Amino acid sequence: MKNRHIIIVSLQSWHSKIGSNCINIAKEFSKDNKVIYVNRAADRISNIKNFIKPNNKVDINESSSNHYSLENPMDNLWVLNTGIVLESINWLSNPFFDYFNKWNGKKFANSIKEAIEKLGFVDVILFVDNDFIRAQHLPDLLRVNSFIYYIRDHLVTQRYFKRHGARLESKISKRADFVVANSSYLASYVSKFNAKSFDIGQGCDFTYFNPSISYEIPDDLKNLSGPIVGYVGALVSFRLDIKLLEKLVSKRRDWNWVFVGPEDEDFMASSLHNFPNVYFLGRKNENELASYVSYFDVCINPQLVNEITIGNYPRKVDEYLAMGKPVVATYTEFMKGFLPWVHLCSKWEEYELAIEESLIEINDNELKENRQAFALTHTWESSVKKIYDIYNNEIKGNE
Repeated sequence: MKNRHIIIVSLQSWHSKIGSNCINIAKEFSKDNKVIYVNRAADRISNIKNFIKPNNKVDINESSSNHYSLENPMDNLWVLNTGIVLESINWLSNPFFDYFNKWNGKKFANSIKEAIEKLGFVDVILFVDNDFIRAQHLPDLLRVNSFIYYIRDHLVTQRYFKRHGARLESKISKRADFVVANSSYLASYVSKFNAKSFDIGQGCDFTYFNPSISYEIPDDLKNLSGPIVGYVGALVSFRLDIKLLEKLVSKRRDWNWVFVGPEDEDFMASSLHNFPNVYFLGRKNENELASYVSYFDVCINPQLVNEITIGNYPRKVDEYLAMGKPVVATYTEFMKGFLPWVHLCSKWEEYELAIEESLIEINDNELKENRQAFALTHTWESSVKKIYDIYNNEIKGNE
């Protein structure tokens, strides 16, 4: 899969303030192909909400700006802001939803066609990142040569997507030439709709997590004495177990609990803010995160186990391990793949014991090096190579 023209449609903006699998995949694609990365098209209700409340705490899905533009941030890669506003239709019943979703799709496709024509793209490969609503009709409307669907989150279990998500993800998966997923769990789920579904694993961008660098201690950690148990990432209640954390921090007031990342309303309202040994440090720039992780004694991922999270690949665990840190995380079938380099727990009592054990491991240099070596096997180059191999077997061989 080289010297091809690829259109990527994602739920996340290129300029999103949080990391994105699809952005990393786009960068890897662009090493051998020409790529147009299409930012998420804005919708009318989101525009109104952003106008009323522009400073949302957690902007997980950042909509694109409302003007057409085509940027060229790196060789062989262009970023398209479509400049359109799609109608908000999620509340409509099926027949009306389907009619207006196709109407939205035509508007979306026409904007993408402008970029295709301007850049001279031909025989296009369409790669859709989890956007089973806006991209539902794009394979036909753009008349693409081949279509790959990528699933990295079980979105149909989330409240917003439950109304139409299951049937739309089923339809778009069936339409794909093949489907790729970042976990075996999601690959198994989507194989019900398309037998050509493959687990390509997960890459991790370690650009900002370099264990060979000696990082300066951040100012907001300098005055802490005693062990630091830390978490880096968005603090959202549908992914993280607030009750487990409340129990732990109340029990172990001899440990400092540090959370780096934006909070949703549930976290802001939690009793965690009442404990003197808990520190919410807010959002930090991506290039600052490793300096915090490097001064954590133990890193945690206190994930809730639910329909949304059960198949997720926790990139932060790889980042923790790349820095050689002891990691304590919630047990899932998927997380078993990280053994023996992490401690896995199901209850708060197990978390407490695992953190105690991890504090003993701090000075074990051999264990630290083994954690780092394991994490560094998870590269985007390896993940994208699997896509290329599947394409060559499933599509190119039949052309």
